[in-house]
Parts: sequence; C-alpha cells; structure tokens
Amino acid sequence: MNKINVGDRVRVHLDSRIGVAEGWYPGTVFRIDPYSGHRSFYWVELDPEAAAALGLRQISVLNPKHIQKLENPA
Repeated sequence: MNKINVGDRVRVHLDSRIGVAEGWYPGTVFRIDPYSGHRSFYWVELDPEAAAALGLRQISVLNPKHIQKLENPA
C-alpha cells in the first residue's frame, strides 16, 4: 500500500454491515490519528455525491484493506 497522507484522494470500502450500500466511495483524507505502531485511523471527507448517497459526510477507516490511495490525474 502506498503511504497515505492528509490531502490525498482515496476510495474507501464500506459494506452493508454499517447500514449502507456496499461498495467503494471516493473522498479526501483530512486527518490521520495513530492507533498503534502499525495502524492509524484515516478520517475521510466523502465526495458530495457519495455523501448524499450514504447520508454520511465523513468516516474513519482503520482497516488498511478498506482504503486505497487514488493516483493523481496527470
């Protein structure tokens, strides 16, 4: 996994266990809180379309399998 920093564009995976439609949703990392020596909470501001569809504006992600850095467009 590429290192994720504040301001990076990412997509997060949400599943139906949290009461939303399962899938990948785009957003921007706005805060990173260390959790342990190997993990952090990544706080993501969802894109407006994703926020409207999910009824969430922000979400935190701990599992690194559920967050992917998006490549910057050239």
